[in-house]
Amino acid sequence: MDVVLLVVSVLLITIVLLQSGKAESAGNILMGGNEALFAQRKERGSELFLSRATLVLGIIFFVICLVMSFM
Repeated sequence: MDVVLLVVSVLLITIVLLQSGKAESAGNILMGGNEALFAQRKERGSELFLSRATLVLGIIFFVICLVMSFM
């Protein structure tokens, strides 16, 4: 079970790092310079795949952690 958690963790970190940022820089987030940060935009192609993969891996990670805590 530990090996599965390790693999899911590494995959989750990799997928999150592959996602493109929604703001041009961290300064825009802190200073509020990007009004389009939370704008409704449609994800397509690889961005949609990365978003769904992140969601699935996050849920798997959470479930494995819960199962391991009860063991």
